Amino acid sequence: MVDVLALWNKLSPLPQGQRVFSIAFSQIAPYFGTVAPRFTVLEPNHVELVVKKRRKVHNHIKTVHVIAICNGLEAAMGALAEATIPSDKRWIPKGMEVAYTAKATSDITCIAETDPEQWTSDNPDLPVRVRGVRDDGTVVVEGVIKLWVTPKSS
Repeated sequence: MVDVLALWNKLSPLPQGQRVFSIAFSQIAPYFGTVAPRFTVLEPNHVELVVKKRRKVHNHIKTVHVIAICNGLEAAMGALAEATIPSDKRWIPKGMEVAYTAKATSDITCIAETDPEQWTSDNPDLPVRVRGVRDDGTVVVEGVIKLWVTPKSS
């Protein structure tokens, strides 16, 4: 796997660097390209990206479809996991639980967060807190993506 944090640190300060990183990240896991995530913050334990409100991600009432938001949340979680996980461990998602709390009537900022101590625990279950936020600060989706974190095989 590409060192996501190193790539972000190299590209993000450059003109159009966040855009270039976002495109590159979507090439690693092509399905994420369906929502064209635009990463804005990427650091251990905290990632933010934006899913733009455009026709491609609309539902029947012309708001951002919740599954598009979940796709953005999963992209944020994946970048967080890659930027945070200790080098002797590996991760895989094992579930997502979300609540739809408001209409997604603007661009949506997808946020994923963990606490540093979660990554050093012997417990393989690691919940990543996620939320999607409208431009006015209203949370439209919130929940947890559950990871299974285990030691790498020798």
